Amino acid sequence: MVKITLKIDGMACGMCEAHVNETIRKSFGVKKVTSSHKKGTAEIIAEAPLDEAALKEAIAKTGYAVIGLQTEPYEKKGLFGRR
Repeated sequence: MVKITLKIDGMACGMCEAHVNETIRKSFGVKKVTSSHKKGTAEIIAEAPLDEAALKEAIAKTGYAVIGLQTEPYEKKGLFGRR
């Protein structure tokens, strides 16, 4: 699994976060997505890396801009730490 962190320009409120989250969920098979307009980020948990160009294009269609993208391995932590 991977964690993808997007730096997004243009989000100003909770509704902006909802638009970004919904777009990502509808466009890609992801496990989890959360956005923060205060931090200007969206964090995605997915089984495999996503197509960066398609991700940027999907976000751009909502009126926001991806200005940074980082992908790193993700290991789900259990109740008592790592398994």
